[in-house]
Amino acid sequence: MAKIGDFVNSGTPLGIAIGIGAAVAAAAFIPILPALAKAARPTVRAVIKSGIVLTGRAQELIAETNEQLEDIFAEARDELIRESEAEQAESAEYRGPSVHREDV
Repeated sequence: MAKIGDFVNSGTPLGIAIGIGAAVAAAAFIPILPALAKAARPTVRAVIKSGIVLTGRAQELIAETNEQLEDIFAEARDELIRESEAEQAESAEYRGPSVHREDV
């Protein structure tokens, strides 16, 4: 058989008290929600406007960064092509004319 001590130690009375307190607080808070929403409207609108401006600036920054990276990529590709052409020219110089034994 359950004892009263077990009921108290289980935390049930605390849970019941928290539930009753939350219900009372909600009953007192719900009527002022429309007034709070109306008062918060200008602040929320300002936050949204700031977010829109920040998004636009971020898009500009990303576009500039992308353009710079494309320029760097093109420069690196051109350098690789020039280096490859220089290496091919050097290796052609070192080979020299081919001499076969039959020609000698």
